[in-house]
Amino acid sequence: MASLKFSFLVLFVCCGILIPTCCLGDMCQPKENAALFVFGDSLFDVGNNNYINTTADNQANYSPYGETFFKYPTGRFSDGRVIPDFIAEYAKLPLIQPYLFPGNQQYVDGVNFASGGAGALVETHQGLVCYSVVIDLKTQLSYFKKVSKVLRQDLGDAETTTLLAKAVYLISIGGNDYEISLSENSSSTHTTEKYIDMVVGNLTTVIKGIHKTGGRKFGVFNLPAVGCVPFVKALVNGSKGSCVEEASALAKLHNSVLSVELEKLKKQLKGFKYSYVNYFNLTFDVINNPSKYGFKEGSVACCGSGPYKGYYSCGGKRAVKDYDLCENPSEYVLFDSLHPTEMAHQIVSQLIWSGNQTIAGSYSLKTLFEE
Repeated sequence: MASLKFSFLVLFVCCGILIPTCCLGDMCQPKENAALFVFGDSLFDVGNNNYINTTADNQANYSPYGETFFKYPTGRFSDGRVIPDFIAEYAKLPLIQPYLFPGNQQYVDGVNFASGGAGALVETHQGLVCYSVVIDLKTQLSYFKKVSKVLRQDLGDAETTTLLAKAVYLISIGGNDYEISLSENSSSTHTTEKYIDMVVGNLTTVIKGIHKTGGRKFGVFNLPAVGCVPFVKALVNGSKGSCVEEASALAKLHNSVLSVELEKLKKQLKGFKYSYVNYFNLTFDVINNPSKYGFKEGSVACCGSGPYKGYYSCGGKRAVKDYDLCENPSEYVLFDSLHPTEMAHQIVSQLIWSGNQTIAGSYSLKTLFEE
């Protein structure tokens, strides 16, 4: 767990007035841009899993991950930047650091709590006795509460309350919770519905926890078109490039329930605003119509092995060691068997930043940051 770093409030003359040292340098200027706090799984992880005792399945801190933009692996499950990086850029913020990064963090621009392999349920990917494995969503919330306490000590209650209310909270999670259901080919409809209620219930409970701590503006992603990714297609014989409907159907059910529950929260929570990002429709269209978005390949991953390069082998550190790597990741929608390329992340980020209601609901992310 990252150590919490407290600033000493020593009075110092800056900008002609007496202020605490936490306002030295750039912080002498009033903060104009809303902060960004990020929660989620490997789609949003920017390196938290580098600092926990987990497995290579839940890490991307080795080559060829990161090769396109950073020129070295950062822990992002992509060849470069991921969606939170682009949203931060559009919001005129620096790259948002992982919470567990061992360096000094100020938190005034936000922080990223996302963890590859994490789920909304505490028990998702917590089955190994000797490993922390992932940072589940409930634990991510506990980290955010600790950050809010640090901010209150550094900035004071009034400024922190304003910062947290103005900030945007980006959330993408849930896919890992359904891995067992997909691998077991589902069970009864009643059991599936009850399980979805548990997953969405945990997610909305965390949103309520963020709201109670001071958050008001949320960007919530629904589940992507999981039946269209190479990993799932490689498991199904004879899919021949088409999406696996059984897998996508579960995501659609989850997304339907999530949409209803977010509307309920809008009525229940004071000042609650949200952008409901239709990530399912976006990923379905980009994967199945790659040329429409400037890609040459949507069905096959850039890095991996097996059918569609659907074996989760990119980097050779996981169960399958052999893998092939494409020459130009920007021509591909998917970098490995599960995760998009930087180029795909960028295109999707542009669409959801100022997207219409079919993409982002009542509020675009741009609107949330500006209000």
